[in-house]
Amino acid sequence: MARTPLPERRRQLTEAAIRVMTRDGVARATTRSIAAEAGVSLSVFHYCFDSKQALFESVITAITDHCVTVVKEAIRPRPTLRETIRAGFQAYWDHVRAHPGEHMLTYELTQYALRQPGFGHLARRQHELYGDTYAELIEQLRRSMGFDLTVPVPVLARYLAAMTDGFTLSLLVLGDAQGPSAVPVVDTITDMITGHVVALFDAGDGTGTARQGRAGTAEPSPARASPGPGSSSRPGPSRPARRAGT
Repeated sequence: MARTPLPERRRQLTEAAIRVMTRDGVARATTRSIAAEAGVSLSVFHYCFDSKQALFESVITAITDHCVTVVKEAIRPRPTLRETIRAGFQAYWDHVRAHPGEHMLTYELTQYALRQPGFGHLARRQHELYGDTYAELIEQLRRSMGFDLTVPVPVLARYLAAMTDGFTLSLLVLGDAQGPSAVPVVDTITDMITGHVVALFDAGDGTGTARQGRAGTAEPSPARASPGPGSSSRPGPSRPARRAGT
């Protein structure tokens, strides 16, 4: 019988660890219980992960990837930038409602890492990963739709990570019974993000042919004329737009 490749075995153990930690809590998740959940021997676990810290980092990355996969699929370019952003956040909140235990685990991992000697760097890595993930999603939208922002991408990414973290916890605490109240909050978040867009221009692939103002409302682009001397072919606001990421 062919041996399971190491990356696949690590993935299996990571998903098993997520199930065990979600069910029993982080403190009660032992290497033995995780190995049993994955259906492998303890020696296989130690072959795949040389420390519990390595396992925790893999768990944090995997949980983040679960959400990112859903959001990336949702933010395909739509008629307006606002609709595109709104779809991405809706996909995230739907994932929270569908997998509350997994999202609750992220907060438990943070607290555990901060209190456990030798694990503090994992909490920092966890929140850095959140910021990096938002930055990647923002850049994905910029490439596909083409726009400028009023703030650098890392700043907006970190703000969104902190805001999402707080709103997710609120949703978990209030429960699904309060689900409808999330709708205006998601709309507010969407308006806040599109409010930082100062120019939506042709992305070169036909997906960004609208003009975007500070209010986040898109309107059809005017017909393009051949630029005259000293003129710019890119529509934009009357004042110079600050390029995001600078």
